[in-house]
Amino acid sequence: MEPEAYLDMAAVEARHWWFAGRRRILAALIGSLKLPADARILELGSGTGGNFALLTQFGSVTAVEMNETAREISKARGGEAAVHHGMLPGNLPFEGHEFDLVCLLDVLEHVEADEAALREIRGLLAPGGRALITVPAHPSLFGPHDIALHHKRRYTSAELAAKLRAAGLQVQKLSFMNMALAPLAFALRWLDRLRGAKQASGASIPPGGVNTLFTWMFGAEAWVLPRANLPFGLSLLAVVSAAE
Repeated sequence: MEPEAYLDMAAVEARHWWFAGRRRILAALIGSLKLPADARILELGSGTGGNFALLTQFGSVTAVEMNETAREISKARGGEAAVHHGMLPGNLPFEGHEFDLVCLLDVLEHVEADEAALREIRGLLAPGGRALITVPAHPSLFGPHDIALHHKRRYTSAELAAKLRAAGLQVQKLSFMNMALAPLAFALRWLDRLRGAKQASGASIPPGGVNTLFTWMFGAEAWVLPRANLPFGLSLLAVVSAAE
């Protein structure tokens, strides 16, 4: 993404319903993984550090971010998290290191060589370690929002599963997420397409009451996803381990 996009992200991710709702889901899901005490956690593509407060609840956090602007913002807000320069695949400063949890949260869609990136993640997992991956779903929705964020693709569940397995990863969980708001998002994305919009609807923070409602609707999946999978939604969520 452009540096301006990271500055915008830092400004909105604390309050925007999508970021807030996702953090609720991730907290519940990571809590269900029963990580070891003081788990070694790695976030790849940490952006401006909006997930650090969440992840440090579960262990010691190391992060990688390729963009200098984002890295400096995340260092300022990261507390004890160590933030390194690097990128996927092939440029990570962790030779000989292993992690109990590797998080790749809406990052894989930015990587041209996504299968190579997944193979590299496999090599970072400690025995019994897991990777937590989220990506945007439904290639048919690809549009101005994806282009603005420099997405290479959106995924089907079958495509993501196939790439995970090809990389030597065992799929423990694969589910859609953000189901309740998916119909509205589909309608807005198709409306944007019909209008020829250059910027996607819904990118900014909606009015307070709407933002609170959307946060609750999305975040409510925190009660479901640790226990079950959802059949439909705007994003895909996977929990994987190294295949034996």
